[in-house]
Amino acid sequence: MMLRFELGGLARPEVRRLLEEHLADMHATSPPESVHALDLDELRNPAVTFWSVWEGGELRGCGALKDLGGGDVELKSMRTARDARGRGVGAAMLRHLLRAAAERGHRRVLLETGSQEFFAPARRLYARHGFAFCKPFADYVDDPNSVYMELRLDGEDASKVEACPP
Repeated sequence: MMLRFELGGLARPEVRRLLEEHLADMHATSPPESVHALDLDELRNPAVTFWSVWEGGELRGCGALKDLGGGDVELKSMRTARDARGRGVGAAMLRHLLRAAAERGHRRVLLETGSQEFFAPARRLYARHGFAFCKPFADYVDDPNSVYMELRLDGEDASKVEACPP
């Protein structure tokens, strides 16, 4: 599987459809007050850097980093296309985002994901890559529908982050 990561791409119809699917799933699995997925306008914020991942001409997934300041960055909009699930696309995107965070000098990568069974594969992916549970960060509050995780990059270099297992 040869994957190509592209910076940006929010105007591409395939990307917009994948993000719409992502938002629809978030609203179908979580109460409205517990949905923290970013919409297109929020993904255009200068603090957010968005990538899409392609295999040939097919969109396989996406992900973003939101700069929180103080050396922290939040993982956002992680999504693998349905027909690409179970093929390592999510792990490849996560490794790409971790490399980008390390190269930009961030000290911690933080994330919020759901506590429901629907999100169990995502939680396992993050745990396999070294994320640990943490308390709510930034503007998040304790929420039974949310799980918060962090990965410390202090002292890590991009080549070590790149070596995360798939």
